[in-house]
This record gives sequence, structure tokens and C-alpha cells, in this order.
Amino acid sequence: MTVIGITCLQEHEHGQVFLPETYFRAVERAGGIPVLLPPLSPGLGVGRLVELVDGILLAGGGDVDPVFFGEEPLPDTGVITPERDLFEIALVRRALHAGRPVLGICRGMQVLNIAAGGDIHQDVSRAGARIKHYQEAPRWHPTHRLQVRHGSLLARTLGDGALRVNSLHHQAVRRLAPGLSVSARAEDGIIEAIEGNGPAFVLGVQFHPEAMYERQPLFLNLFAALVGAAQRAWNENPLPETASRKQTVP
Repeated sequence: MTVIGITCLQEHEHGQVFLPETYFRAVERAGGIPVLLPPLSPGLGVGRLVELVDGILLAGGGDVDPVFFGEEPLPDTGVITPERDLFEIALVRRALHAGRPVLGICRGMQVLNIAAGGDIHQDVSRAGARIKHYQEAPRWHPTHRLQVRHGSLLARTLGDGALRVNSLHHQAVRRLAPGLSVSARAEDGIIEAIEGNGPAFVLGVQFHPEAMYERQPLFLNLFAALVGAAQRAWNENPLPETASRKQTVP
């Protein structure tokens, strides 16, 4: 079975690290084994985690500290979790170097872009947003439309053309990192999805498919694509550690 490591949300006031159930249920429904990844201190432990999993899912959550893309915090910036930022940026860099499949959701897409050398808008209002990007509606409800780029990985996963999605973010990708390209934009030009230009499965979406897939099964395709890519990558180039681990799985 294919093991997908999922990063966790962090809350400092009560010392909690947690994950909404919808994330690991989506991976489970897609045929993967979800394993939660707490925000470890960057170092050898991060590399070991990348060896132990077949793919990485970067969950959503709070804002990224602007220090990681060379800016001072503006009044729009919300709650930050520096330990999580450090861990996830290190994790993404290791995963990309190792060719591990990566799927980033909302904040996860922003972390993916920052870790690869890009940056983000601290608030969509500073990017000229003209539509509502933080909905006041149930999380499962798609509230705005985006346009998927023809021929992209996202198009092969969810289909070409217009797609309605939910929207629960106030930050957004600004300068795209080298090696990444835009997969989709909202009608006001805000980047809604990015993907890698190389052979590895690298995809980030600004919306929350884990909140929609039960009512709109199309969005489960994102998790199935991650699990499938992770399985293919392992079949083509298994590491000794993961090969040994898989032989012990009943």
C-alpha cells in the first residue's frame, strides 16, 4: 500500500498539533495509507520522513511568516506558526529533490511555491482581487469559477476549462518559483493552481478539495492522482528503506 505523509496544523495557545479528518479520509478513500507528519525541527529527521513516505500532502492552515520570502509582515497577515513553516519548507525541498510526489492544498500550495523559490501576496487585496476569495458559505460549497489551463496536469486530473471551487484564503501566489507554472486562475487573475514542469507529480491548488469530494466526487481525483503517482514512483525507483518497509506490510 502507498503511504502518504500529511502535514499537520499547529496551534500554540494550547500546544496542539492536529489535522481535520477530511484530509486523511480523502487519502484513505483514494487508496492510500495516510500518516500524519508533525512539525519536527528541521534536520536529519525531515530527510528520514521523506524516505519513509511515498508522497506528501501539504494541508491548509494559517499564514506563512513573510520572513521566509524576504518581507516584513503587513497588517493583513494573520496567525503564523514558525515551527510549521520551517518544517514544511524543509520537507518540500527534500521531497522535490528526492522526486517525491507532492500535493499542496491552500496554504500548502503557497508553501510549495515559497520552498521552491517563489513568493506570495500577503493579502489578495494587494493583488487586485475583484471577487470574494474567503467565502461565507459551507466549506463544501463552490463559490467562484476558475479557468484550468489546457494540457496541464490539473486539466488531466480534473478536466479542461471552467471549474467551480470553494475559496477559503486571503493570501495567494505572486512570483512563481523556477520550475513551476500556473495551472489555473480565477476570473480576477488570482493564481488558483500551480504545477511542476518536470516529470514528477508536483501540484498545488488554492481551493480545498478535501471539503468537496464527498458531494462532488470529481475532486477525489486529486488525491487519487497523488496516490497513483506515488505508487508509480516507488515501482520505478524504490529506496532500500521503503522497499524493506513495504515487504513487511501484510
